Amino acid sequence: MKESIEKAKILIESLPYIRAFYNKTVVIKYGGHAMVDEELKKNFALDIILMKYIGINPVIVHGGGPQINKVLDRMQIKPSYVEGMRVTDTETMDVVEMVLVGKVNKEIVGLINHHGGKAVGLSGRDGDLIRARKMTIQKSQAEDAPPELIDLGRVGEVTKVNPDILQTIEVQDFIPVIAPVGVGEDNFSYNINADLVAGAVAGHLKAAKLILLTDVEGVLDKDSRLVGSLSSQEADELLVSGAIAGGMIPKVKCCQSALTAGVTKTHIIDGRVEHAILLEMFTHEGVGTEIVL
Repeated sequence: MKESIEKAKILIESLPYIRAFYNKTVVIKYGGHAMVDEELKKNFALDIILMKYIGINPVIVHGGGPQINKVLDRMQIKPSYVEGMRVTDTETMDVVEMVLVGKVNKEIVGLINHHGGKAVGLSGRDGDLIRARKMTIQKSQAEDAPPELIDLGRVGEVTKVNPDILQTIEVQDFIPVIAPVGVGEDNFSYNINADLVAGAVAGHLKAAKLILLTDVEGVLDKDSRLVGSLSSQEADELLVSGAIAGGMIPKVKCCQSALTAGVTKTHIIDGRVEHAILLEMFTHEGVGTEIVL
């Protein structure tokens, strides 16, 4: 009986959060170890289904870098990176689109449907969902020389998100699962960083939350301690100090851009923790790092 009462208390604790997020949109970037471990994959699907059944509208944007690399390796194509960005020529783009849209996306949709949800897969081409343009990056050279412009091939950045198809899917009670492939004015497909797509989608939908699943606890301070909550200004200070470095930099900047675009709260959480999404959404303590304006 005592154990049952404790379970009831947990449900009561979640009630204010269920009420607060009822009929609100939450965008979740799904990636990292949570996409590989079978038990974590199952838990992710159940978390998403539960959110939908209690009246929250989850929108999923997924990555798939390791899966792309496996196929490239079988095709004896060596991946190339510049400052963490995958150089994507036409041949590589064909593989990226095939893996992300044709394989990974469908696997996630199937996983959710298998466990009792209703999911539908999309790419940027569907309903003109994600418009993109070619991305170039600048690499600093000597102090007296202009920066070098680096051509990454078919790597893109989001220029526009058309929410019409997402709203239509929402009305039909489906869960959208989005592959991070956009389409340009030239009608070419572009490979886009999944964090950037998730942030752009969240901003255009004015989502209540943007949640990025990672393979780390969250944002750490200079003493390697987890920071539970940050303002955007405090995040800037950690960026300048170098406490936020490496792969965490684009994630934090993605959160800041989403906040500027109208997202209420953003979160960077550890996808290796069982039911991390529910813990962040429905408990007082939460998990990972919350970033707000």
